[in-house]
Amino acid sequence: MTIRIYRDRIELGDFVLRETADGASFDGEVAAQQFLGNAFQGQVSGFSSGGTAGPAFSNVIDKFPFATDTNATDVGDLSQTRRYLAGQSSQVSGYSSGGLADPSNVTNVIDKFSFASIANATDVGDLSLGRSSPTGQSSDVSGYTSGGDPQSPPATNVIDKFPLVTDSSATDVGDLTQSRSSVSGQNSRTSGYTSSGGEAPGRVNTIDKFPFAANTNATDVGDLTQARAAPAGQSSTTNGYASGGLVSAPPLVTTNIIDKFPFAADASATDVGDLTQGRYGNAGQSSTGFGYTSGGNVPPIVNIIDKFPFSTDSNATDVGDLTQARVGVAGTQF
Repeated sequence: MTIRIYRDRIELGDFVLRETADGASFDGEVAAQQFLGNAFQGQVSGFSSGGTAGPAFSNVIDKFPFATDTNATDVGDLSQTRRYLAGQSSQVSGYSSGGLADPSNVTNVIDKFSFASIANATDVGDLSLGRSSPTGQSSDVSGYTSGGDPQSPPATNVIDKFPLVTDSSATDVGDLTQSRSSVSGQNSRTSGYTSSGGEAPGRVNTIDKFPFAANTNATDVGDLTQARAAPAGQSSTTNGYASGGLVSAPPLVTTNIIDKFPFAADASATDVGDLTQGRYGNAGQSSTGFGYTSGGNVPPIVNIIDKFPFSTDSNATDVGDLTQARVGVAGTQF
């Protein structure tokens, strides 16, 4: 834009600012835009939806605050009781996609619930493929669901994408480098990450990365410190985190490790701390300053909400409880 300064006026491109007897006049418009932050980080609350405490599946949507360390409250229900589902976030709504709707049937349902009001979720679309144990990522305009188990093995490598601005079904936009389920999801501003997972008895430590700007396949950009299934994923603006997970079964061995990998370079993760308990099937939430891990199976199945800082490499602390102990939970944030 060209700026010209005269004795009686300032020209800013096509607009003119003039001094008047009352002060000043401007013959253009000034646009103001509120910066709401990243969809993959919240400033107010974390949400945990679905899961199971045993034979009975849950449809509960729990909410806990980021400003204080306290217990969660039940603020609504999903449209279906289900476990091992993926979570995505827009600036105004949370999404829960896929999952296991009963012991033998997977679902392709995309649920949406409002962050601003206490209300139940509504079914707003379908994934391209019904599956359990996928993971979720969120750009500013789209939600992604990657990996998972369809109705019959083997696992899938499909990356689905659905819009956050309209209620619509997902489309298949690419593939992970490996077909796998029980994966964790992380987000930078420009890319989605899918880490860990596998099909029993095998588990992987792979970190995949795919761009938000183009519909294309993922690339393998590094490894976690351990091969594991069903950890939780968290994201700062500079790093991705994978916390907890299932190392082997049988015998059932869980881990409490918090791994961290950089977004600025394609590199493997480092062990930067521990959860208060080793567990798998836990949900991940991210505020602007902290990562959270809620629920999971130690065993037993727990309701614990853990919190760890992004600013330092440190262990997590127990800061509250979900309303129900459950495993296979989806995490979102506002």
